[in-house]
Amino acid sequence: MGEQRSVDRIAERVRPGAVIDSVESVDVGNRRRTAVVRFADADADAGVIQRSPDPETTRVEAALLNAIGDRTSVPVPTPLGSGSVGGEGWLATHRIRGDDLHVSFTGLDPADQRGVARSFGRYLAEVHDAFRFDAYGPLSVAGGELVVDRSVDPAAGVAGGGDAGAVGGSRRVGGSESECTDDSVGGDDSAATEWGAWLAAFGRASLARLPSEFDAVRADAAAVLDDRSVEPGAVPRLFPWDLRPGNALIADGRITGVLDWEGPLAAGPAVSVAKTEYLVADWYVGRDAAGRLREAVRAGYESVREYPAVRPVHRIAAVASTAVDSRGVVTNPGYPPVSREEAVRFHRRTLEALV
Repeated sequence: MGEQRSVDRIAERVRPGAVIDSVESVDVGNRRRTAVVRFADADADAGVIQRSPDPETTRVEAALLNAIGDRTSVPVPTPLGSGSVGGEGWLATHRIRGDDLHVSFTGLDPADQRGVARSFGRYLAEVHDAFRFDAYGPLSVAGGELVVDRSVDPAAGVAGGGDAGAVGGSRRVGGSESECTDDSVGGDDSAATEWGAWLAAFGRASLARLPSEFDAVRADAAAVLDDRSVEPGAVPRLFPWDLRPGNALIADGRITGVLDWEGPLAAGPAVSVAKTEYLVADWYVGRDAAGRLREAVRAGYESVREYPAVRPVHRIAAVASTAVDSRGVVTNPGYPPVSREEAVRFHRRTLEALV
């Protein structure tokens, strides 16, 4: 099916009878095609259409966006519809206005940077509070509910979980109304073992994807992951893959949208805290400023719920899963992004400090 025909069919489903004025392809992400669709009716808001070769990923993201919108104050795109056409999955949302925070962040004054970091901390705490699971791993949808499949290999969740589509053996997710809100399972040795095993497998899968420049630190990092005695059991909470300035819009000093929620996982809260700290605090600024941004992330989180204890094992898993993208390409921190050589040094130096 041609590009234009596919977009036309999707637009007809979400806005029946509307006349398309223009379609603008947007170069974002590695696995999906994104287009901004504007309509001839001046009163009709523009929509964003995303298409994926895996219909399950758009189905999960649509369910998650609706749930986040219902349960939290996190600014997310409002789904207009989702489904499949021509063998592809699609998700249509309202377009959110704002400037690319990835481009804008380093130009903000330090107080505004801390305000942004605080917002990300609060957003993460809100989704942790709102989503409680009974297992670890990639999310799916079954019976209209977000679920997690205990049988899925942890490696399926690495780099955004692009193919975590199995539903069989799934376990239902509960919301924030759950009776128990403690994120430590305390004396439950079996739960502690399960969490330690999952985190070690997830971290090892991430380390295995790193290029040869990381060989000198790979074994030592894996040894920290395998020392499960340092990792107590933890209640599975939502682990958003892309909570960072590079996935957000800003206007008038305020975050207007956190856009991409593809590939969500369920994991203990500390690992997603570690990843958010890395992507928000360490990614764009020097060491001294990064420390202040970490404090802001923590303050935002603690305005909603207690901050989890973040240990080297969490940070190693978070950094290793961030250092390369879904194609295995080393990710480039900063804006403008640093070179590949500098990026390797950045990630490797962080891992070396944790072992």
